Amino acid sequence: MDPARARKLGGRIAQITAEMLDRRIKDPRLGFVTVTEARLTNDLSAATVFYTVYGSDEERAGTAAALASAVGVIRSEIGRQTGLRRTPSLEFRPDTVPDNAKNIEDLVARAREADAALAAVREGAQPAGDPDPYRVPAAPRDESADEDPADEDPADEDPGENDHLAETPAPRLPGAGYSRS
Repeated sequence: MDPARARKLGGRIAQITAEMLDRRIKDPRLGFVTVTEARLTNDLSAATVFYTVYGSDEERAGTAAALASAVGVIRSEIGRQTGLRRTPSLEFRPDTVPDNAKNIEDLVARAREADAALAAVREGAQPAGDPDPYRVPAAPRDESADEDPADEDPADEDPGENDHLAETPAPRLPGAGYSRS
């Protein structure tokens, strides 16, 4: 099946489910629930509906039980409104994105606190050694003023100094240049 069609039907299933929870499902265990997303398999046989619940752990558990008991009613309404030949089976899962986002925000807050504590410790600190710990090279001495360039002997050069410039034959690759007859 086309993945674009599955995404489109997933959005429609999420909308139908949210309307059903808002208008038709009157279970007292149902808390303040928000349908965040619905994903369908590519063969449209199963749908996973993700939801979040605002409240305590007891309210989350009650909402999960209410959704499990309302699966049949919601599934029949999805089949009626979408007109699919086979209505997908439904599975409700709590969405972990808000919890993950909260954990990341907590980690960032702790990192900011650690940075602020480190900045407070660094305030007024002095280096342990010299103010400029890097060695500065001595000023280069101008040797050309002391010697006459005409006095230089080309034989004084290192004989192997320019050996890397000499042409060397290219390495022979195994099987290169040979053909089978």
